[in-house]
Amino acid sequence: MKRSVYTVCLVIFPFMVCSGIVYSILSLYFAKLGATKSQIGLIYTCGALAGAITAPLWGKLADKWGRKIVLLSSMGLFALVFSGYALSRYYHSLFWLQIVEGMAWTSMGTSAPALIADLASQRQRGKAMGIYNTAWSMGWIVGPTLGGMLSEHLGFKSTFLICVVIMLCGFILGIFLLPQNTRR
Repeated sequence: MKRSVYTVCLVIFPFMVCSGIVYSILSLYFAKLGATKSQIGLIYTCGALAGAITAPLWGKLADKWGRKIVLLSSMGLFALVFSGYALSRYYHSLFWLQIVEGMAWTSMGTSAPALIADLASQRQRGKAMGIYNTAWSMGWIVGPTLGGMLSEHLGFKSTFLICVVIMLCGFILGIFLLPQNTRR
């Protein structure tokens, strides 16, 4: 159990770091593009709503196609969204990007824990989830610090592009390291 759970954590760690990077600076970036505080709230609401609507679908797809393909789809979608952030010139496009990001969040949120649960025996499932959540927290310890430093020294757009590269590294790791079928 341990090795395979750690492998999954290694593969999704780039996502965890990038989510910490991006969410530490995203509202500031939205404001820089001209969004008001109310509009920023609506932008995030669009993403959360899209995630809430699509979460059952992602879960069904993870059961049908496998956890790996859904998890990799999530990482690919995040790379596209981060590219979109880097290319955005006006806040209006952020609504659509947040909708896609909301779907990507629920794709990751359904497939990664399901994969961890599949890899652990019933007796070790709680411990495996603890390891997974520790890795998640570590990404959020590293990510916000990097987000602040990178955006301060390189700007928002460069920071988002760095996240694209990091996400693609995680995606490539996932192709080679994640198990194909894990359901018992």
